[in-house]
Amino acid sequence: VQLQASGGGLVQAGESLKLSCAASGRTVSNYVMSWFRQVPGKEREFVAFIRRNVGSTYYGDSVKGRFTISRDNAKNTVYLQMNSLKPEDTAVYYCALSSAVSGLSGSSVYAYWGQGTQVTVSS
Repeated sequence: VQLQASGGGLVQAGESLKLSCAASGRTVSNYVMSWFRQVPGKEREFVAFIRRNVGSTYYGDSVKGRFTISRDNAKNTVYLQMNSLKPEDTAVYYCALSSAVSGLSGSSVYAYWGQGTQVTVSS
């Protein structure tokens, strides 16, 4: 299984970015797909997940209303649209895949991770 995250970059506060996570070896619609983020010296923070099949979504409190997770089954890719970015959103963003049915905001249930993509938001 490979997860390839991309789309990070340097933006100013208030701007938008869209991250992509292309999967191979697994069909993303059959699994829970999530985004986490991490800054040096801190624990990995849950951002959002999208459930298998129906595709219901759930967000961390710090990004609710600003970020949107989505999935393109034809491209086997998951996205994270990030709007109204803030300097505190600066982090390395990771996509992850899980077959779990609960505890989905915890990193321990995810068996596969992408390599991370850096997002930097300047004030």
